[in-house]
Amino acid sequence: MTDPIEATGEYFAQGLNCSQAVLAAFASQSGIPQRVALRIASPLGGGIARQGQVCGAVTGALMALGLQRGSDTPQAKEETYQIAGEFIRRFKETYGTILCSELIGYDISTPDGLDVAR
Repeated sequence: MTDPIEATGEYFAQGLNCSQAVLAAFASQSGIPQRVALRIASPLGGGIARQGQVCGAVTGALMALGLQRGSDTPQAKEETYQIAGEFIRRFKETYGTILCSELIGYDISTPDGLDVAR
């Protein structure tokens, strides 16, 4: 199996958005077809539909986490929230934010900002 970190980079280089690239890298070990992962994550790139909000890599990772460690009952969701919260805390500690626009330094919700970011 390919290393998920390497696979994420390869998928992004092929033109997938950040959310797609991360979720696709974990799809097979999460038990979902890659095509399904790509479709599910497709609107989440660019900080959710290029709005610069929560980073697509974060949303992709949270979906992968949910597939691997998530709960399927209301009673078990607290553990999932704790794991997700720890992931977000560590991401912020490393990168300073989880917001796409702050991570890349451009407002990609505008045509000019998107052109410059590309």
